[in-house]
Amino acid sequence: MFSYVLKRLLGLIPTLLLVAVMVFLFVHLLPGDPARLAAGPEADETTVALIRADLGLDQPIHKQFVRFFVNAAHGDFGTSLRSKLPVSQEIMERFWPTLWLTVTSMVWAVIFGLFIGVFSAVWRNEWPDRVGMTLAVSGISFPPFALGMVAMEVFSVQLGWLPTVGADSWRHYILPSLTLGAGVAAIMARFTRSSFIEIMKEDFVRTARAKGLNERIVIAKHCLRNALIPVVTMMGLQFGFLLGGSIVVEKVFNWPGMGRLLIDAVEMRDYPIIQAEILLFSLEFIFINLVVDVLYAVINPSIRYK
Repeated sequence: MFSYVLKRLLGLIPTLLLVAVMVFLFVHLLPGDPARLAAGPEADETTVALIRADLGLDQPIHKQFVRFFVNAAHGDFGTSLRSKLPVSQEIMERFWPTLWLTVTSMVWAVIFGLFIGVFSAVWRNEWPDRVGMTLAVSGISFPPFALGMVAMEVFSVQLGWLPTVGADSWRHYILPSLTLGAGVAAIMARFTRSSFIEIMKEDFVRTARAKGLNERIVIAKHCLRNALIPVVTMMGLQFGFLLGGSIVVEKVFNWPGMGRLLIDAVEMRDYPIIQAEILLFSLEFIFINLVVDVLYAVINPSIRYK
């Protein structure tokens, strides 16, 4: 297992280099002059030029990239143009609310998605299947921002049960996590159902039933483990999408996370924040893919020898 993980880690180096180049070029193609925005609309050209030189934006693009890459490799992403605070400090303050919101959303989405998907597969074409797939289609079809506004209107404004903004207590996590995880739960249910139906047609499942094993044992021991490999792939990708795609939900609920920070940075052309956040999101996807590959080897040991 160690050699397998080591090979996967070494294979990430070219990907990281490519991601760093793409992030740098993407940010510098954004319209607007960050030096002008930092100086203010009343500043003269001399002041703007001084700020541009202080930010290093007057240097050739390749020198800017080398400086960005070297500093990023040492964990230094510069200073925010908006708050004048270190970028690493800004991100760390916003990272944990986003991470816990994503984890909370993923936990309940996986539990409900697997539950609905397995029941729909076992009771295929019967009323549990129809009810489960109706819920799944509804979850996929309803946009997160619309679901969030409806949830706030019903549970906060009309009933007064839950708070609408902030992240001060566990009650603040309920509505944003339900809004963020609804689509993932729906996709999980449909994916699990499809995978389970395919596995239940295999010969080893028929053999297990022919031996007289209890149906629950057949489903839990023989079907579930073999059906998990494609499901784990989807879970990893969805977790990455939740981390990077919580921007809309954070905006709706005024959540103090990385999504709101990124929106503010784009509006102010805060290059250091934008570069660091996009690079962080990319690294999260790469790391999640690595974890998924390792889970493959845990679920099916024959994979690591191929």
